[in-house]
Amino acid sequence: MTYCVAVRVDQGLVMLSDTRTNAGMDNIARFRKSFTYHVPGERAITLLCSGNLSITQGVKAVLSKAIREAELNPDVETILNCDTMHRAAQIVGDAMRSMQSKYRESIEMGGSGASASIMIAGQRRGGKPRLYLIYSAGNFIEATEDTPFFQIGEHKYGKPILDRIIKRETSLEDATKAVLVSMDSTLRSNLSVGMPLDLTVIPTDAYDFRVRTRIEADNEEFAMISQGWSAALRKGFEDLPNVLD
Repeated sequence: MTYCVAVRVDQGLVMLSDTRTNAGMDNIARFRKSFTYHVPGERAITLLCSGNLSITQGVKAVLSKAIREAELNPDVETILNCDTMHRAAQIVGDAMRSMQSKYRESIEMGGSGASASIMIAGQRRGGKPRLYLIYSAGNFIEATEDTPFFQIGEHKYGKPILDRIIKRETSLEDATKAVLVSMDSTLRSNLSVGMPLDLTVIPTDAYDFRVRTRIEADNEEFAMISQGWSAALRKGFEDLPNVLD
């Protein structure tokens, strides 16, 4: 399984994913699920993937092939040269639909699930930061003021934290802490989600990554956030009224 979360606030975008895949209790492996694309000064984009690994890797291969071809032929449309982030989501959705059409039946005949989801988040010069969730069928939805974050994979353990914190006016720093706490809650509750983590942060109108890093299991800052969150919860319970009095 996996857990990926992406947040869009006024100050920018925050994306976080784990790296564990699970094809059975005795078949646990590590695969990157976060991929970044960058044209300096023009656009910065992150993809987060969940679901059938062969499908999502196939989608990424289609996107990468188009980018290579565009270096020789500028008429080839890619997520790095298209006019809008909405069009970039359409390109990813088309690749998803192609992979599903080609492989879904044979995958399911083999007894595996072919469903997959991809989040694409980014900003291009002249546009606003955008966040989209793309489904297996290739259709997609966009994050809004009412729904400023998306999750894919094992989302239930980390959602209550995001529901209480993430608003459009939330600072980029607080949004980053919130997704890290959301991931920490999921790591503690589900063994199919595991370290290391991949974190990317794109500030509004920067067209670049403020943060693009891997968080290992021994990361001191992540440990401090985890411990601080636990301590705050314990203190919060101490301050609640005694219902037995």
